[in-house]
Parts: sequence; structure tokens; C-alpha cells
Amino acid sequence: MRQNLRLPGRVIQHAIAIFTISVALNYVWEIAQAPLYAGMENWGSSWWHCFVASLGDGILVLIIYAIGWAAFRRSDWYLHPSGSAYSLMLAIGLCIGLGVEWVAVYVLNRWAYTTGMPLIAGLGVGLVPVLQMLLLPPLIFRIAASRLRIKKL
Repeated sequence: MRQNLRLPGRVIQHAIAIFTISVALNYVWEIAQAPLYAGMENWGSSWWHCFVASLGDGILVLIIYAIGWAAFRRSDWYLHPSGSAYSLMLAIGLCIGLGVEWVAVYVLNRWAYTTGMPLIAGLGVGLVPVLQMLLLPPLIFRIAASRLRIKKL
């Protein structure tokens, strides 16, 4: 028997809100940190790359949302976050930040840092992009929760 895999409209609205807020906030962060990456020191070469990166960041935040949904068994787990919800956001954000940077720099050679990028000792990955995945997801979820509570979804 085939299961119905349709997502409820409410979940789709949550995901859209999280994704759009995430892309907007991550784009600002990506532009601000662009000079810390080799070849991204000027606006002309970085605005499009930063936009594409912010789309990827939006997907990464949706992954945090999905993990939270699975862990707490509620699609609206972030609307009134507990300490464990914030712990989940930080733990998954840390794993994503470290993992993406390490793989991109040392495995795929997708980007390199300028001498201005502060590095995490022992790991050799940029501190600023790791902080991005630690600091922005809680803010994104908070803004999305406020927006959705106003709409009374």
C-alpha cells in the first residue's frame, strides 16, 4: 500500500518562512565575510557567489529544522524553543559549520582563506563561517517564529 507523503500546508509555510529569512540573513553574513576568502575581496566578483552560498545556507538551516522536527516529533518545535531546542540548534550548527568548511577547504578545494581569516586552532577552518552556523540559526528560528505567531498559523 502506498503512503501519502504530502506535507501539511502548515509545514510548508514553516519551511518557506525559515528558508526565506535564512537566505536573507545569510546573504548579509556572506557579503560581510567575503573579503576573508581568496578571490572574493571585491564586490564585483562576490555578490553572485554570496547569493548562491546563501541559498545553500538556507538549505542547511532547513536541515536543522528537519532534525529538530525528527528529534522533538513536532514540526513547530522552534516556535517556543526549550533549552534542548537551542542546544540542538547549536550542536547541529557547529557540526555543519565545521564539516562544510573542512570538506570545502581540504577535500574539495572549493575555496581558500585570506590571511585575515581567523582559524580555529587544531582544525585549520575559518572561525567566522563556523560562527555563522552557530549564531544565525537561533536568530532565524526566532524571527520565523515571531512572524508565524503574528500570522497565527
